[in-house]
Amino acid sequence: MREPGYYRDLANGSSDPVVLHELAGCPYPFVQHAVAANPCTPPAALTELSVFCGRAPDGRNPWNDNYLLLLLARHPAADRAVLSAAVDAAAARLTAGTRPYAAVLALAERPELPPEELLALGRLPGASARLRRGLQRALAARQP
Repeated sequence: MREPGYYRDLANGSSDPVVLHELAGCPYPFVQHAVAANPCTPPAALTELSVFCGRAPDGRNPWNDNYLLLLLARHPAADRAVLSAAVDAAAARLTAGTRPYAAVLALAERPELPPEELLALGRLPGASARLRRGLQRALAARQP
């Protein structure tokens, strides 16, 4: 049996999409973070990781899930499906009060997402006035 650090190291160094997709199902948050941070991770694996972020807090550390959500929002291979799943997860996390503010602001920088979808996040319970101002600034900065 291998130690969990082996899987993190494998996720950090692998460029094989099959390996990265298998590692996306690993229960260790630090392995999930390594998979999400790897630029070679395919969109299907990123979508699988978004499931962890969208669940209601169930004993998992909310900061781990918020960081995972941030990594997904910033990932260069995140397609529209991944980003939509990240928006849904951010909405669930805002409503649960776990404050995924950095991820929401990273999503606002993605031109693939329509501004209306992102502004709706600012109207959810758990969204602060500061987050709403940050959303406005991020969306204004991406306009030509």
